[in-house]
Amino acid sequence: MKKTRVINSDISRVIAQMGHFDTIGIGDAGMPVPDDTEKIDFALEAGIPSFMQVLENILSELEVQKVYLAEEIKTKNPDQLAAVRKVIGETPIEFIPHEEMKQNLSSTKAFIRTGEETPYSNIILESGVVF
Repeated sequence: MKKTRVINSDISRVIAQMGHFDTIGIGDAGMPVPDDTEKIDFALEAGIPSFMQVLENILSELEVQKVYLAEEIKTKNPDQLAAVRKVIGETPIEFIPHEEMKQNLSSTKAFIRTGEETPYSNIILESGVVF
């Protein structure tokens, strides 16, 4: 059995298959996911698991060199933005329009749907390298 924090087999598989510059999305329960993107539906009920719980779990195993957030999070969900900034540390953030983020999901390796029900709680993580 795995000893690391990510024990969901689908999430673990996607992370293991990611290379440099590949991306994975994590988001709220309402984020539309393109048909051609693998959706890992991790939502159990409203708020469970939270966006931040899943993000922190993924960050424990994935080397991230950049994150993408919706521009709208700055004004529509500043508390979530502050929480994201706290856990990603010095990782660069690129803010993009929410509509662009939805379009960019079609090029991610997967999208993890959480039980989060606060606006613009979505992120795309760009994989870095560990060497």
